[in-house]
Amino acid sequence: MIPADTLAPFPAERRPALAAVNGNIPWAWRALGSADLPWLMALYATTRAQELQPLPWPETVKQQFLAQQFVAQHQHYLGHYPQAHYLAIDVDGQAVGRVYIDEAGEDDLLVDISLLPAWRGRGLGTALIQQLQQAAAMRGRSLRLSVQVHNPAARRLYERLGFIADVAAEAQTHVAMRWTGTAGLS
Repeated sequence: MIPADTLAPFPAERRPALAAVNGNIPWAWRALGSADLPWLMALYATTRAQELQPLPWPETVKQQFLAQQFVAQHQHYLGHYPQAHYLAIDVDGQAVGRVYIDEAGEDDLLVDISLLPAWRGRGLGTALIQQLQQAAAMRGRSLRLSVQVHNPAARRLYERLGFIADVAAEAQTHVAMRWTGTAGLS
């Protein structure tokens, strides 16, 4: 495990905490801090589990690799999106995911959204994205994101919420998507 004090800290909270309800699931977001880094590392590992499963590496090597990749991703996000809001998603006071949103550009950018496996497919991700869409719409802005080519479930979710793929900007690993209006809002 990477010691939290060796990683760059999250920026100071700039977006107020939000509490909402999705169906019967009360959820809230709050600013992330250094104390969140251990569970964020565990969350990151869940997003790569399927990809690493077939590799014949010993479990300790996989864990070291994931720790290095988490550090690289953390440093990349903080370096490239210094104005972003880095938020934990809590349900009943327990962290179940993260959402990173950068509002500094021409459009809002959903940098990252990840939920623990037990919370995927339960409507929480939809509720979070719709909240971000509503916030962007209130300011007359679009919402952009990119989705991994090998994540068809996420792409279907984004398309259902009104995001359109920019096939001209499609890369080998990611597809850029943009939401420009009220499609997907309920």
